[in-house]
Amino acid sequence: MSIQKIQNEIEKMIDGLSLNVEIKESGTVAKVYDGIATVLGLKDVASMEMLDFESGAKGIAFNLETDSVGAVIIDGADKVMEGEKVTRTKKILSVPVDDTVLGRVVDPLMKVLDGGEPINSNHYEEIEKIAPGVMAREPVNVPMQTGLKAVDALVPVGRGQRELIIGDRQTGKTTIAIDTIVNQKDNDVICVYVAIGQKESKIAQIVEELKSKDAMKYTIVVLAGVSQGATKSYLAPYTGSAIAEYFMKQGKDVLVVYDDLTKHAIAYREMSLLLKRPSGREAYPGDVFYLHSRLLERACRLNKENGGGSITALPIIETQAGDISGFIPTNVISITDGQIFTDSGLFYKGIRPAVDVGLSVSRVGGAAQSKTMKKNAGSMKLSLAQFRELESFSQFDSDLDPATKATLERGKRTVEILKQKNNSPMPVANQVASIYAVNNGLLDDIEVKDIVQWEKDFQEDINKYHKEFLNKLNSTWDENIEKELLDIITTFNREYRK
Repeated sequence: MSIQKIQNEIEKMIDGLSLNVEIKESGTVAKVYDGIATVLGLKDVASMEMLDFESGAKGIAFNLETDSVGAVIIDGADKVMEGEKVTRTKKILSVPVDDTVLGRVVDPLMKVLDGGEPINSNHYEEIEKIAPGVMAREPVNVPMQTGLKAVDALVPVGRGQRELIIGDRQTGKTTIAIDTIVNQKDNDVICVYVAIGQKESKIAQIVEELKSKDAMKYTIVVLAGVSQGATKSYLAPYTGSAIAEYFMKQGKDVLVVYDDLTKHAIAYREMSLLLKRPSGREAYPGDVFYLHSRLLERACRLNKENGGGSITALPIIETQAGDISGFIPTNVISITDGQIFTDSGLFYKGIRPAVDVGLSVSRVGGAAQSKTMKKNAGSMKLSLAQFRELESFSQFDSDLDPATKATLERGKRTVEILKQKNNSPMPVANQVASIYAVNNGLLDDIEVKDIVQWEKDFQEDINKYHKEFLNKLNSTWDENIEKELLDIITTFNREYRK
């Protein structure tokens, strides 16, 4: 081969060389224990940045020290060894989301847990985001119907609101949330149920329940099981919020249930103590308030200029012996727009849902109620509170005046009418009909023990013979509607007493 040919070949090779140099910053695992790795050599890493371990494990940079990084291993912790290489990704932790996630059960990293096809989306949502500003928001004035009379009438929830469900263990908190999800069937609301540190068997039952009510088709379940460790429990609510934001950006209304944030705080405390962060009250780190505030602030109702979607948050908190003055309960109460308090005393008396009217409050109030409900339920909360007070005093005095006796009798019937079975949410018009009957004394001559059966029979009657009237009652309230409702109840009572 001539010198000229050799020179031409060399020139071609030089021209074909790629000068795109990819620089990767890497460090070394100095120590690994309980899902935590101390990494040396990543001096420019960002907080919450994803890290790739040589063994295939995934982690996030959590503690940024002057000479090391405390990394939380989120996947493959059992593979990580001291001395292995760790590489920066320069990406904040994100999860794949698209419309195919509807009806699925996933873990906080969007790995499927229902045995179906994996989530193969090219669209990623960051799990940590700054909440929309005040100028992007709109007042909360559209109802988020739960289907529960005790909630929709007394502590109404609006789309874009953050309403806390709080109470002792086994008092029906999750049931209220699941009933609310079931009630969204025809309301064009997408639901995200986030199970944090829960037993997998319990969540399997909930998923079956949602399937039986045809509710899974608009629901996503994010499961961080009790066996998956503290890291997954920490990430779960942020993943749920990221999924909700994906749909909110499409202008849709989304309901997110965080069950529960007590376990979330415990998981964060466990991680923080392993990372040797200084502990404060009840051994929680000082930023545990910020942990929940930055999560719940993402729930809002956007104005039309920003898409008009909304995220409604129903966080759940577990109390000990009804103590709402604990550290985590008071934190979350101060972040949210009200609370639904479930009382163990009411629950064990058979009053379910066991909503304590005195301690429950909605700071949005009547603004998140339909006109018909607002008109009929306005005085109910006050009369129930008066009944509770009189009930406690009447135990010590058998000689009561007629007015007090009448208040007590009406109160007993109100308590009965607010009872509701699990998984049986009720449309607003049907709720209003029952509430109108008890508020206006139309049940005063029905025995207290017969009220629940009366309502069951009445609802069957009104659904069968007065469908058109229920449609009218759903949207409006005036003298003619009231007169027609009075006639329907009076006629039913006449037949009922025969």
